[in-house]
Amino acid sequence: MPRLKAEDAERREAAGHGPDFLEALARGLAVLQAFGPERRQMTLAETARVVDLPRATVRRALHTLVTLGHVESDGRLFRLTPRVLRLASGYLGANGLSAILQPRCERLSAEVGAPCSAAVLDGGDIVFIAYGQPARLLNLTTMVGLRLPAFCTALGRVLLAGLPEAEMDAVLAQHPPFAVTPQTELDPLRIRKRIAKARSDGFALVDQEAEQGFRSLAVPLRRHDGRVVAALNIGMHSERGTATVLRDSYLPLLRAQATDLAPQLL
Repeated sequence: MPRLKAEDAERREAAGHGPDFLEALARGLAVLQAFGPERRQMTLAETARVVDLPRATVRRALHTLVTLGHVESDGRLFRLTPRVLRLASGYLGANGLSAILQPRCERLSAEVGAPCSAAVLDGGDIVFIAYGQPARLLNLTTMVGLRLPAFCTALGRVLLAGLPEAEMDAVLAQHPPFAVTPQTELDPLRIRKRIAKARSDGFALVDQEAEQGFRSLAVPLRRHDGRVVAALNIGMHSERGTATVLRDSYLPLLRAQATDLAPQLL
């Protein structure tokens, strides 16, 4: 046991986590986050492989999560339970951004007849914190909480553009690009140029890089001191018009919304 504790301490020091870092909690959260749309249920062995941890460690984490009600099992397969949503609802309830932006996205979507969303940056991903869509579009699932890669989304590019240069470089280095659609830009230099353009233009327009047949336009949402705290987006299916139509039709509206929202963003 002392040797294992020494090894844990060495790992914490190497990772820069500090002496108060709880390895057990980190491993439990890694197991919880291993589940998702592409891994709705997994065996113990599959979970251990995904999180790259020993089976004994994952077994204890899963047992704890089952006992707490966040995970359920039929004896072989493990899956998340609705109780996990308490974690998300806690964030959404405590985060004033969601409360402000959700009704705004709903009104804006109804006005333009297109999906409207807001997101924040989390590492190399964007996370939707508000979403609205026209009533004519049937969608049985919510987009709130959905994660997408930042490098190839309009929301992500304006959020990355809002970071200090060194921080942006670190995020891009830690999260290499990968093909999401045939149109996804994969060249790191060109990706950086597009982020730089988003910074200088004050908006980003992405054409089918994150979803085939879908274009997206986003502007940064800045609080009173100019810091980017979120991004606002309008999307359009490609058959409704060109990228130019999307920009000319909705950019003035998005900019007006960003200006109106600035005093409310803390």
